Amino acid sequence: MTATCADPMPDSPTTLITIATYNELANLPRLLPEIFKILPAAHVLVVDDDSPDGTGRWCDEQAAADPRVRCIHRSGKLGLGGAIIAGLKYGIEHGYEFVINMDADLSHDPRYLPDLLDRMNRDGPGAVDVMIGSRYVAGGTIEGWPIKRHLMSRAINLYTRAVLGLRCKDCSGGFRCFRTSRLRQLDFSSIVSSGYSFHEELLWRLKQAGCRIDETPIKFVDRVNGDSKINPREAWNALRILAGLGGKSLIRRNGHSNDQR
Repeated sequence: MTATCADPMPDSPTTLITIATYNELANLPRLLPEIFKILPAAHVLVVDDDSPDGTGRWCDEQAAADPRVRCIHRSGKLGLGGAIIAGLKYGIEHGYEFVINMDADLSHDPRYLPDLLDRMNRDGPGAVDVMIGSRYVAGGTIEGWPIKRHLMSRAINLYTRAVLGLRCKDCSGGFRCFRTSRLRQLDFSSIVSSGYSFHEELLWRLKQAGCRIDETPIKFVDRVNGDSKINPREAWNALRILAGLGGKSLIRRNGHSNDQR
């Protein structure tokens, strides 16, 4: 069961920043001021999975003091994918033009927020529907990872591009800006991923919907406070789900090719 504040945010700003949390009390008090320093007119929605460390309670206190902040409380650790979907749906339902998703652990620096929005705001051929804050395009870097994690991340991205036919270099990163008019075209109930394959599946479904996707470089910094939520079981499950989606994509491509004959 999910509880949320029903009141819309005031003044109808164009940009909503969504942050999924579980035990991020050590990081959010640092992150939110930095976001508002860069984008003072933006609104922030925290989607908290009943964090035992008091993250949700802290967010409620911020929401009471600052009308730019809201919090959705979910009744338990229900998965990253569901939390992000809750944020995306909130952005659609409350009339935001853009929704930006970012991590709570300070890995995603708010200074890149204007870069994510730049081509979203353009008219004409340079405009895009999804902008990824990318670790793997020219100028992108990762700080603080051991070699093993670098290799695992690179392998997952290569695998994703191969099985899903995606062209972007960083398919697994969570720092993204979405055009809500295109999100409205998605059937969120069809998404099968709830964990770390969600990022890849969402890009695949947006590509299937004809969205224009591009990347802008970021410096990704490994978390200092708190623990990473990914584990080997999550990683293997993600590979299994991506393989299944890849099979669907192959069947769809073959069916389209046969239709053209």
